[in-house]
Amino acid sequence: MTSMTLKGALADRDSWSAANCSMAAALDVVGRRASMLLLREAFYGAHRFDEFVRRAQVSERITAARLKELVDEGLLERRPYHVAGQRSREDYHLTRKGEELLPALLALMQWGNRWTRTDGGRIALTHAECGSPVEVDVRCGAGHAVTVEDIDASVR
Repeated sequence: MTSMTLKGALADRDSWSAANCSMAAALDVVGRRASMLLLREAFYGAHRFDEFVRRAQVSERITAARLKELVDEGLLERRPYHVAGQRSREDYHLTRKGEELLPALLALMQWGNRWTRTDGGRIALTHAECGSPVEVDVRCGAGHAVTVEDIDASVR
């Protein structure tokens, strides 16, 4: 069996709907491919609009729309900057809310490295302090490694 154990009100799967679950709500915020690529670039250090367009390889129109959504959702914030001889502009920086998406993005990256074919697209992530590979895994609050079969799901 490769599934969670549903407990309490969730045990009868036909008696409830997952349509308004937190996963669906999160996907409403970041579920577009362009949004994820722009967040990836923000984690890689992109701040300016033209960097996002060039690095994510997304059109200016789509980049502008997705950056606006990410700002409206509080994942990115705009900060003004000025280059001498040019008009004032704004660049984009991750907020704490945006930074907390790091484990989700790293988990997708880790999964992609393992299960997809990318020619030259794999990036090795290592801990700056010790040089060990950075990995995402699922653990309970006590530190135990957890698989899907180890999880009991219930309504809080």
